[in-house]
Amino acid sequence: MLIIMKKSAGEEALVKIKEYLINRNFDIHQSTGANRTIIGVIGDTDSLDQHEVERMPGVLQVVRISREE
Repeated sequence: MLIIMKKSAGEEALVKIKEYLINRNFDIHQSTGANRTIIGVIGDTDSLDQHEVERMPGVLQVVRISREE
């Protein structure tokens, strides 16, 4: 799963979403570019409610990565 943050997302929003994910035993990888921050969520994300994550402050978009079968 990728979480794309808004340009205007502050450090507090990033900390909250990272704590939310870590508290649910996910590993994360943050990539910060000139205009966007993207958080890669590593683990079985089927248990995450995509809509709940999308409603968190600072989140622009949530993209599920489906696995090949």
